[in-house]
Amino acid sequence: MPESVTQPDPRRWKALAFIAIAQLMVVLDATIVNIALPSAQADLGISDGNRQWVITAYALAFGGLLLFGGRIADLWGRRRTFVTGLIGFAVASALGGAATGTGLLLGARALQGVFGALLAPAALSLLAVMFTDGKERAKAFGVYGAIAGGGGAIGLILGGVLTEYLNWRWTFYVNIPFAAVAAIGALLVITEPAQARNRSPLDIPGVVLSTLGLVALVYGFTRAESDGWGDGLTLTMFAASVALLTAFVLVEGKVKAPLLPLRVPADRNRGGVYLALGLAVIAMFGLFLFLTYYLQVVKGYSPVKTGFAFLPMVAGMITGSTQIGARLMTRVRPRLLMAPGFLVASAGMLLLTQLEVDSSYVGLILPAQLLLGLGMGTAFMPAMSLATLGVRPSDSGVASAMVNTSQQVGGAIGTALLNTIAADATASYLTGHLAGATTEPARRLVELQGMVHGYTSAIWWAVGILLLSALIAFTFVTSRGQGNAPAAPGGVRGDGKGDEAEAVPVLVH
Repeated sequence: MPESVTQPDPRRWKALAFIAIAQLMVVLDATIVNIALPSAQADLGISDGNRQWVITAYALAFGGLLLFGGRIADLWGRRRTFVTGLIGFAVASALGGAATGTGLLLGARALQGVFGALLAPAALSLLAVMFTDGKERAKAFGVYGAIAGGGGAIGLILGGVLTEYLNWRWTFYVNIPFAAVAAIGALLVITEPAQARNRSPLDIPGVVLSTLGLVALVYGFTRAESDGWGDGLTLTMFAASVALLTAFVLVEGKVKAPLLPLRVPADRNRGGVYLALGLAVIAMFGLFLFLTYYLQVVKGYSPVKTGFAFLPMVAGMITGSTQIGARLMTRVRPRLLMAPGFLVASAGMLLLTQLEVDSSYVGLILPAQLLLGLGMGTAFMPAMSLATLGVRPSDSGVASAMVNTSQQVGGAIGTALLNTIAADATASYLTGHLAGATTEPARRLVELQGMVHGYTSAIWWAVGILLLSALIAFTFVTSRGQGNAPAAPGGVRGDGKGDEAEAVPVLVH
């Protein structure tokens, strides 16, 4: 049966602008609250024990529900899911900004995570089904990759500015205009293939097992950071996660309409991308945490100055994504962008292992950030595109959700693992050096040196993780490219193989 042919949506570039706004809102929200947290804690009287839940509540809801959100987008329609996610995120943000106590703030953060889990996979899958021409796809995913990589750093900048010049509540309220603009734009200009929906019945066992398994996994790593890897509940969470996610895979292989068709992650290229991205995010999230503390605690930067100190990384990511990745993606194999990109990023991370208490920002941190940004931007852009290339249109939501899931789980692992390594190295350093410091200034210097020693010890691990990402990308990603053939509609992958072909559906509102 011949494939039906459709002309590209003439408003797809306008749609990209609104998708980018929504994606930026979701990504920066992962870090914007971090800088505002001390002010919010003091204002609302949040206990030290509950403080971490302002971050954890968002991470658990977001990470745990991503696969479900991706399936809802496939089932219900991406534009509808996208707009619903935006409206819900705005309402949750308004509740968070108006919070008068700990309970309401934590509830608002969890609600942000719920609607973020709807919004993020819907945004990426809209790009996957709207941009099928290789060159156009490269440009669109260049923009998306720059935002996905640099949004966390932008959140630190915006969080610092809003906290210092307004107050912490505006780190929530700022989402409302973002969401309003993106939702109105989506209703006016976004279209999607009408027959790209997956109208199979919802896989309830898959939803329950995946959600509980991912929540247990993310919470296990979050708890490991605060309570230690040997804590009983931490170990129980990890064990439960393994059992639940194993059961999820077994169920998905047997049910008629799985939540996550195993053909999506089983594809060699997509599986390699998910794994390489997840590992790279482990390294990046740990770096955001260490550099933020280094600049504020060791160097004495204000929140605003700390935020702006991350600008070189953002500039590097935008350049790597839009000027290197997007220009070369249609000409060279994806692994020849991803693997070198991760290697360049590891070189930047390697520079940061030389951090000392009196290190120069211009002489060390600035060039390291530029290398990190260029490398990550170059690698992220083809990875984001390849992760959804060649999937059936009806599977694009869950394929997109897998990208976000690998990043979310990677972020949780990175924060817990690298922070634990840093804390252990700092404690060991202080044990060996603090006894010789007899004056208060000397003790303070040793404490700062111990802190920096902990950071550099963990950053060495981040270097190794990025090298592993490069190896995985070069070994597993064998696609020939993302260039001239249509990307998704026929289910054809960049290596010329594909899932079962489906007719190219027409675009509707």
